[in-house]
Amino acid sequence: MEVYSHLRTPIILFVVVFAALTSLALGCKVGFYQATCPKAETIVQSVVKSAIRTNPTYAPGKLRLFFHDCFVNGCDASVLLDGSTSEQTASTNSHLRGFEVITAAKDRVETECPGVVSCADILALAARDSVVETGLPRWEVPTGRRDGLVSRAEDALKLPGSRDSAEVQIEKFAAKGLNIEELVTLVGGHTIRTSACARFVHRLYNYSNTNAPDPHIDQAFLPHLQTLCPEHGDITIRVDLDTGSVNNFDTSYYENLRKGRGVLESDTKLWTHHITQNLVQQFISVGRPNQLTFSKKFARAMVKLSQVEVKTGNEGEIRRVCNRIN
Repeated sequence: MEVYSHLRTPIILFVVVFAALTSLALGCKVGFYQATCPKAETIVQSVVKSAIRTNPTYAPGKLRLFFHDCFVNGCDASVLLDGSTSEQTASTNSHLRGFEVITAAKDRVETECPGVVSCADILALAARDSVVETGLPRWEVPTGRRDGLVSRAEDALKLPGSRDSAEVQIEKFAAKGLNIEELVTLVGGHTIRTSACARFVHRLYNYSNTNAPDPHIDQAFLPHLQTLCPEHGDITIRVDLDTGSVNNFDTSYYENLRKGRGVLESDTKLWTHHITQNLVQQFISVGRPNQLTFSKKFARAMVKLSQVEVKTGNEGEIRRVCNRIN
């Protein structure tokens, strides 16, 4: 991708990037609904924008919802299905949020074009629009996905976990056709995310049964986390994963990893592992060029993620409502 280093303006940069993104969209295409439901993307964007302006936590919520969908049997909206043993019931999905925004978007799209636009596409578009609302330039999302017919809680074990080593994260991403750079780039979405104390409190007091905190946590930062998550306190309290910049989609998350201010153990492991550390380092610099590099790579990685095990053609269905099959 060295060609990008020769570009001189953001406009040219993103025109070229978006053209490259389109070429990655195997089985889907940009503008899939142009003839059958031309207002679909505008409707989804409007619903998402309104929701985030009312409640900013919807932005990371929909990004995480999309990620958790694509990592389990592909980007097929299976995470949206209700049921006593559906993906939603898995412990790792217990704090997913933003379902109501997808429902609202689907309802409006169905009014405009009944039975045409899949829930999987609405979720992919909403994830993109959520990121754009928090600071990244817009990119084109290939559409044409179909909705899946199966949702099983046990399949959620495929998801990366908050205690995963760098090696395990690399393996899980590779299983979905994503390389190490794409792993490091996509985890950068944590810049707008929060996490419950339950996911990392083990690092603060008795890490690995040592009766001491995780030594990789910056000692000046540790009291901050301990105040937010006291030992034997409320583990449902949520904490910013990018301290000081959680409402902006930027590269400060990576700088915090370098400083020992990664909140999740899995995030910290990306800095302490020699291979992933080199990739984290590429986003640690000050200035607009660095942000443009991250924006470009994040957009590319999101498009590639959106093609994971995608269902098209006669596969699956177009759900009438997103939380149950037809």
